[in-house]
Amino acid sequence: MGILAYTFHPKLTDARPMSSALLYIAKVALSATVIVAVSEVAKRSTSFAALIASLPLTSLLAFIWLHIDGTEPQKIAELSVQVLWLVIPSLAFFIILPLLLHRGTGFWISLAVAALVTAGCYLAMLPVIRRLGGSL
Repeated sequence: MGILAYTFHPKLTDARPMSSALLYIAKVALSATVIVAVSEVAKRSTSFAALIASLPLTSLLAFIWLHIDGTEPQKIAELSVQVLWLVIPSLAFFIILPLLLHRGTGFWISLAVAALVTAGCYLAMLPVIRRLGGSL
């Protein structure tokens, strides 16, 4: 494919070249739109925002971008399995953050502690993943 990627014509039948710079801008714009949408929806409904945020949108977008960039399906499948294993330790963040906030701990301290605990959980998970035959 060289420096060109392909995007589909609105009819979804013809492909036309799109510069890699334009594709990169489109990736950033769409990804940023998802993040902004979640934060805006949260102002009106935390439940609906939580639903949107809990969807694997980051992974979904990454898989789409990889596919468009010509990545082999096997590599995308590998990434998907690795994401699955790393979702487990990331759950610590969503347990620690609300606990600290409900106890009156300041936002930035709560966020930092939750992030550090989550980082520790990731480190603890690595040997487990290796023992089960995975690689990261």
